[in-house]
Amino acid sequence: MAAYKTLDGIDAKGKTALVRVDLNVPMQDGKVSDYTRIERVAPTVRELAEKGAKVVLLSHFGRPKGQVVPEMSLAAVANVMADHLNLNIAFGSDCIGDTAASVVNDMTDGDISLLENVRFHAGEEKNDPGFASELAKLGDFYVNDAFSCSHRAHASTEALARELPAYAGRNMEAELKALSAALEAPKRPVMAIVGGAKISTKLDLLFNLIEKVDHLVIGGGMANTFLNAQGVDVGASLCEHDLAETASEILAKADKVGCNVFLQSDAALAREFKANAENRNASVNDVASDEMMLDMGTGSTEELKKVLADCNTLIWNGPLGAFEIEPFDRATFSVAETAAALTKQGKLVSVAGGGDTVSALGKAGVSDDFTYISTAGGAFLEWMEGKELPGVKALGV
Repeated sequence: MAAYKTLDGIDAKGKTALVRVDLNVPMQDGKVSDYTRIERVAPTVRELAEKGAKVVLLSHFGRPKGQVVPEMSLAAVANVMADHLNLNIAFGSDCIGDTAASVVNDMTDGDISLLENVRFHAGEEKNDPGFASELAKLGDFYVNDAFSCSHRAHASTEALARELPAYAGRNMEAELKALSAALEAPKRPVMAIVGGAKISTKLDLLFNLIEKVDHLVIGGGMANTFLNAQGVDVGASLCEHDLAETASEILAKADKVGCNVFLQSDAALAREFKANAENRNASVNDVASDEMMLDMGTGSTEELKKVLADCNTLIWNGPLGAFEIEPFDRATFSVAETAAALTKQGKLVSVAGGGDTVSALGKAGVSDDFTYISTAGGAFLEWMEGKELPGVKALGV
């Protein structure tokens, strides 16, 4: 990961900071249902304001595709953010031009403003240098605190970093440090848990992780495809039968490089996909034609926890079963609780990310006990795949 400048020692007094944040928060009836992204950027916003900068926030909201869509205005988010963080935040009804300039000119040192959705302009997603230049006119330096948007080469995440002196915000810095500790310079042994429905969406991820980790745990519907490739009759389970050959290639490569692939030997079986469906725990070799494997079995779960206890680093993306419905959340929650306990004891560095994973760890009640939980979806996945993130690269010094 390239070196980057942080806010340490920055002389911000009397200067205008253009801060790219991710305020694409879930809202319903004008209310935010999850404040995590707002809370994650608060340290950077407060620090810059306390250092005497004029803090101008830039963000997208939804996918207006270069058009002004009133329902996707950030005006409501500005009000919610101000209330939730107990800050005074002015709002600008455009992010460039005279309207934006007027908002910035009216600010004094320590003031905070949020400008309108950058995606109301087509130049944002096109990474248009002209649009980036218009944004740059508003500030003296640039801060990217939106790791979750940094896999996109957009004007406010990539081109703008080349227009002004660029720095990583505290949220970005924390994310990069956690990810580096987990995969770039980890304390071994390293375990990666990759779950979810289909391997077709995570092929790049699997091939990359095999080269980087000591134990690769494959869970959820993905495990069924691998078991099928090994000749197991998976019954009515979700399975990508056409990817059996690809699964075999992954297993062969893992064997060649010395990566241990952990696949369940028993599973929770049910004939219906619904909460509290009648189920039984059985060997993966004992699945009836009308049964589905909906969770890792109890025996495999206990074995996995033993392997985890001997690891020093854990990276987690995707649940081990259908965690949304009981009782098929047992394996995910049980392993999550073990990982949390090991982390609290100082024995494990645990980093997790991805929507389903964040949700599952929240339901398990262990979110606060992991070393770091990334709010990024696509950016976290692309980083795990070993891809270069344009928004991060642009911060390099």
